[in-house]
Amino acid sequence: MNHRVRTCALAATLAVGLATTIHAQRWEMLGESNVDGVVDHDRIVVTAAKGSYQAIRINVEKGPIRFDRVVVHFGNGSSDPISIRAVIPAGGQTRVIDLPGEKRIIESVEFWYERASLTSAKPKLLLFGRH
Repeated sequence: MNHRVRTCALAATLAVGLATTIHAQRWEMLGESNVDGVVDHDRIVVTAAKGSYQAIRINVEKGPIRFDRVVVHFGNGSSDPISIRAVIPAGGQTRVIDLPGEKRIIESVEFWYERASLTSAKPKLLLFGRH
């Protein structure tokens, strides 16, 4: 009986720890944009109501995107330029981009990018944030 109680307690502790880890890794979609021209510059506005974030990730759909740079603008007025300078294929995503400091409110994210292939559909960008 004592062994069974310890086993149940251990299982409950592991379940709580796993649930906490999964919750900490929760990604939320912050917005999307389409690369309409060959070379493009767009801004995704993120409302403060969505809360603060510790990282972002960019997913690409429909066609490849060649990134020049990304600038994250925070609620306190500061900005963080991020150099991606890579081609992300359709169905791909960037690395996890950790934001400096503690969790921060994102005001907006600016993108300078272009279609990496003129023969594919117009690419779509999905911006995600991790709490």
